[in-house]
Amino acid sequence: MSTIFSKIAAGEIPSYKVAADDKHYAFLDINPVVPGHVLVIPRKEVDYIFKLTDEEYQAYMLFAKRVAAALEATMPCKRIGVAVIGMEVPHSHIHLLPISTEGDMNFRNKVQLPAEEMQAIADAIAAKYSEMFE
Repeated sequence: MSTIFSKIAAGEIPSYKVAADDKHYAFLDINPVVPGHVLVIPRKEVDYIFKLTDEEYQAYMLFAKRVAAALEATMPCKRIGVAVIGMEVPHSHIHLLPISTEGDMNFRNKVQLPAEEMQAIADAIAAKYSEMFE
């Protein structure tokens, strides 16, 4: 059975895509902690990041690093916070959050953004990713 993230990566469920390659997909979290909160997933369905092979893990982290660079160049922040929690959806995912303080990583806080703003953020990150890595 496909996870919701596999369906998003396959285009079966709409998303605010920011980057993709043949093995990975990055998109905005629809319940963001901060504006620009990105989820990075492997297209391969694996429920826990440490169940990836070494090669898959290295490729996944390199892709996430590139997405983080584009995110940092797009959103106002001091750093990109990284979290791997893995409890919400049984599909490995890395949270990338543009942050200025440690408090910005509070997953109990959520922001509501209009669809137009979400799309504008996704488009800006995608354009920067394309400029930097494609």
